[in-house]
Amino acid sequence: MAKIFVLDTNVLLHDPQAYLKFHDNEVCIPITVIEEIDTFKKDLNEIGRNARHVSRMLDAMRDKGCLTDGVQMDNGGTLRVLLYTRQMKENIPPALNIDRADNRILALAVALNNSDSKVVFVTKDTNLRIKANALGLTAEDYENDKVSIEELYSGLSELPLPSSDVDRFYGQGYLEAETLQLRPNQCVTLVDEGNTSHTALARYHADEKRLLPLIKIGKEGLWGINARNREQQFALDLLLDDNIKLVSLVGKAGTGKTLLAIAAGLQKVADEGAYKRLLVSRPVFPMGRDLGFLPGDVEEKLAPWMQPIFDNVELLLASVEDHGKHKRGYKELVDMGIMEIEPLTYIRGRSIPRQYMIIDEAQNLTPHEIKTIVTRASEGTKIVLTGDPQQIDNPYIDASSNGLAYTVEKFKGQEISGHVTLSRGERSGLAALAADLL
Repeated sequence: MAKIFVLDTNVLLHDPQAYLKFHDNEVCIPITVIEEIDTFKKDLNEIGRNARHVSRMLDAMRDKGCLTDGVQMDNGGTLRVLLYTRQMKENIPPALNIDRADNRILALAVALNNSDSKVVFVTKDTNLRIKANALGLTAEDYENDKVSIEELYSGLSELPLPSSDVDRFYGQGYLEAETLQLRPNQCVTLVDEGNTSHTALARYHADEKRLLPLIKIGKEGLWGINARNREQQFALDLLLDDNIKLVSLVGKAGTGKTLLAIAAGLQKVADEGAYKRLLVSRPVFPMGRDLGFLPGDVEEKLAPWMQPIFDNVELLLASVEDHGKHKRGYKELVDMGIMEIEPLTYIRGRSIPRQYMIIDEAQNLTPHEIKTIVTRASEGTKIVLTGDPQQIDNPYIDASSNGLAYTVEKFKGQEISGHVTLSRGERSGLAALAADLL
């Protein structure tokens, strides 16, 4: 039986290409959805850009025929824009106010459901899915860009080996891994089968088909910071390897994601000169009640949102001072051109060459926003994404549909990317306990 997919407004605002993701079925867009999209088209954010994209797409489709009759798409499916009629209000109970846009969309979907085709109502609105189901509709979330957070690639594995193999790895500095089912840049703990305390840390290099040791870091660490556990050692190895252009670090609060990324970035920019600048940014989403508009220029407006970054930089600088070096504040690093704080709002259209770029709290970005950021990278640029999919402040995404988890899943087989999931909290005993219990 042919399927008819009725798309809600939030699906197209989330992914303006969503209409192409339903293969050779019929995709219907209610006229009420077009009206709602029109209210967003002047917004100067990602939703506004998506609204304008949808409008341009529908306008281009008009050249192929009448949208109300149905237009053939390149994927074999059909696209229709359906009009709401007064008679359709009889399809929903009086308790649902027909003046509300959501209920008019539901009424139209129910009218279609009375035909010979199977109707599937697609919306990212949880309550709307509940109402649709109560009206006898098949309702689904838009899951084209969703990943299973429980099965998210960790980037880590353990490999039990005979004691002789672990010793050979230490002796010759590598271990052949052609027969092992490992992903590029997967971090591996070699464990002696007879003595579990006899271990070695390695990373799989797909080009050589070998397990190689991690990058050695001196006792002084990176800007006074040393890895405190195995996961952090793996993370630093990925962060310091210039051949890896995209690194993603996922973990709960206090696991050291941001601190490690900034320390590695400062090492590469200030000490080694491998990159021109350390560029740090994070999406602007308040936790709890928003304070409203902030006074001042862009730097002053951005300061409260970037304070966690400044805190980490000051911690690193304090550690450096403890080792007898000159103490510099983060403002001095900015003035010297070593570090730059950039709002994501202005990143579209930029080309960013030879920079070490850190996107903190990336779990608050949509997959499309992540794509916009990563495609800004020019030759020689490295991008680091950090975040916790369990701490999302963006109301339009969740743990399975956020851009960070999506990127981890899509890039897990690429040789220029690496990922580590950090689970052990190192901020403090209290912070680690709170992350586990609360």
